[in-house]
Amino acid sequence: MIKSVKIAVLILLFAVMQSGLAYAQPTRINAQQYHAMTQQNMIAYNKILPKIMNVVDSTLILNQYVMEENDFDAMLEDGWDEQWLETFSTKNTKDTLAIDVKDHCIPVPGHVTSAYGWRWGRMHKGIDLKLYTGDSVRAAFTGKISATAYQAKGYGYYVKIRHTNGFETVYGHLSKILVKPNQVVKAGDVIALGGNTGRSTGPHLHFETKIMGMTINPAEIFDFKNQVAHTDTYMFYKKKQQNSAVNSYATHRIKSGETLSSIAKKYRTSVTQLCRLNGIKSNKVLKVGSVLRVR
Repeated sequence: MIKSVKIAVLILLFAVMQSGLAYAQPTRINAQQYHAMTQQNMIAYNKILPKIMNVVDSTLILNQYVMEENDFDAMLEDGWDEQWLETFSTKNTKDTLAIDVKDHCIPVPGHVTSAYGWRWGRMHKGIDLKLYTGDSVRAAFTGKISATAYQAKGYGYYVKIRHTNGFETVYGHLSKILVKPNQVVKAGDVIALGGNTGRSTGPHLHFETKIMGMTINPAEIFDFKNQVAHTDTYMFYKKKQQNSAVNSYATHRIKSGETLSSIAKKYRTSVTQLCRLNGIKSNKVLKVGSVLRVR
């Protein structure tokens, strides 16, 4: 609202200036006439200005703005632990949430190079988007920076943001971080430059979306091909997310030297469970390159 008032005032000022310039040619109108016309324009402007400024109660707007900022800070500071990526307990998550995603920005315009889900025997908790080292990475929603750090065997340089709509987002494999913890950013603000740091085989952005610590497939929220959100409101169902996590199907490609026991330990399961899932016996000879179901 305040911006619209400022714009209206600027437009009117520009109109007054243009009106004055229209009479700036001394060939047809003498200086006295020009002065009189300019004075009349300024008088007319002074009469209109109070009406423009009184379209809204500026004091009310200021109070609302301050209130929103205070609520924003209180919400963001509640229960933060900036040291860890997993900051929330799923026990506190409501069963159903309607999340406003109208004001959004796709972090980078590149296409999807690796989808969300199980790959190479482990859970890929985000989605990979193509970029070149040095490309701008933008905040998906308005929020506050909760963490910036480096993880050599994982995210590399990464930024984590807690958003006002309830989401948390993580941006990994960055080459340069341009923000600091507790800094407020808006949707579309540049927060970092893309790169190939950490556990990465080439320049790309690893992008995660979370609700109270539960990872959500970003493709459920965004249409990355067309660079838009699927809908203005994303509906989150706690039970659906929990069930999808429990029932996820995962496989493992056997490497030289691996045994059922070592594979079971890696995936925190048992040899008996692996045998049941794959219809094999515990003394089966494992062939390098073959695939086992582990979940």
